[in-house]
Amino acid sequence: MAVTDGVVVWIGQDSVGRALHPDAEVIELNGAFVAPAFVDAHVHATSAGLLLTGLDLTRTASVAELLQQVRDAEGLLVWGHGWDETRWPENRPPTRAEIDEAAAGKTVYLSRIDVHSAVVSSDLVTDEVRAADGYTEDGPLARAAHHHVRGTAKAAITPEQREAAQRAFLRHAASQGIASVHECAGPDISGEDDLRDLLAVDEGPEVVAYWGSHDLPDVPVRGLAGDHFVDGALGSRTAALVEPYADAPTSGALYLTAQQIADHLVKCTEQGLQAGFHVIGDAGMATVVEGFTIAEKTLGTPALASARHRLEHVEMVTAEQAAQLAGWGVIASVQPLFDAEWGGPTGMYAQRLGTERGVGLNPFSRLAAAGVVLAFGSDTPVTAIDPWAAVRAAVHHRTEGFGVSPRAAFTAHTRGGWRAAGVDDGLTGTLQPGAPATYAVWETGDLVVAGSDARVQRWSTDPRSGVPGLPDLTGPAPVCVRTVLNGRTIYERK
Repeated sequence: MAVTDGVVVWIGQDSVGRALHPDAEVIELNGAFVAPAFVDAHVHATSAGLLLTGLDLTRTASVAELLQQVRDAEGLLVWGHGWDETRWPENRPPTRAEIDEAAAGKTVYLSRIDVHSAVVSSDLVTDEVRAADGYTEDGPLARAAHHHVRGTAKAAITPEQREAAQRAFLRHAASQGIASVHECAGPDISGEDDLRDLLAVDEGPEVVAYWGSHDLPDVPVRGLAGDHFVDGALGSRTAALVEPYADAPTSGALYLTAQQIADHLVKCTEQGLQAGFHVIGDAGMATVVEGFTIAEKTLGTPALASARHRLEHVEMVTAEQAAQLAGWGVIASVQPLFDAEWGGPTGMYAQRLGTERGVGLNPFSRLAAAGVVLAFGSDTPVTAIDPWAAVRAAVHHRTEGFGVSPRAAFTAHTRGGWRAAGVDDGLTGTLQPGAPATYAVWETGDLVVAGSDARVQRWSTDPRSGVPGLPDLTGPAPVCVRTVLNGRTIYERK
């Protein structure tokens, strides 16, 4: 492959390429393969960076272990993320009294894995928090109460800590073969200063900014989309359901009406902006569909569809709704690792919804079959940035028939991400003459597949071909040795 001024100008046989470009700098790959770089279509950079530099609770195995981590944490502010009580033997979150005892005077903010609730120390609980929706006396805080305490804890993070977290995140993303990330910011998530600082970072992947609100911030953004909340999350029991949760007497929360959704779609379409919403529960999806239906009557189908509005997560969707979304040109920004983490007959989804409903989530094949463009992401720090694991999860869905082919999965995590951000020129996200030289170099090798008939298997040099390694995705994934964005190296393994 030959690259000139950040653009692929030739692909073909090595000897021909050297003859055509005799003065080129030659980079020998020694058997490594080149593929289009990944795009992560849904991230929260600062929070993910704080997970790298702060208290990582994603592998915490019990309440007792979490409390010990709080005791051992240094500094006046303990910012942690990732606890999941559905994996613990106690099957409950820690109480505020337990947090206070372990904190010993430190301020503690610990978000649940879905970032829709948190346990906190008592010094964060003000009268405003107590009066807010989602407040509980001794348990996790959700909804508006959670937004209040998160804002207070976030304000205690210094600009230096924030910059360090953002840079750590972008370096890590680049090391995973990712050349672009979609930052899903918003007034209740990160704030304008946070987004402004992130866009000013001069290293790592390209950042495409979204703002989850009705109103434009004083920061350049691709659209008023991303985490513009229609509802909450299943783990925190705030995703809006038609029927109540199986393990609690609640149906979640709706934050927007169909008319508000329609008004937002109309305003953004008329202003040439991409609109979008966070939606997870089936009642939330029904409200979104109703909102699009109302907006269609005002705008007409061509104008609505050409705007390529997007939805985040889309975990509960019927075949009929998928067809409607496709007709409106909607792009689905989805997270395959959600199914890997919480799907199946015994996972968190089944605990919250019952087995029958719980195994029906994240139907990627249904969306793809209807013609909905898929863009894969992590929602990090909710799940890890691990694009090969996401490809594997999308192929090997825990519910039979809901997965997609290796080629479709790889495309959704590469070209699909560019299309979700409005880049649909037929070149970006591919490797062909005329395409931006945005790619990753992956080191592969023989890997032993465990079992009585242990054998040696080599990964395919074309990850889209499905021959022979990718469909099984057994053993370790390829290791990134170089990530390139528009001809500029943003990561190189030392």
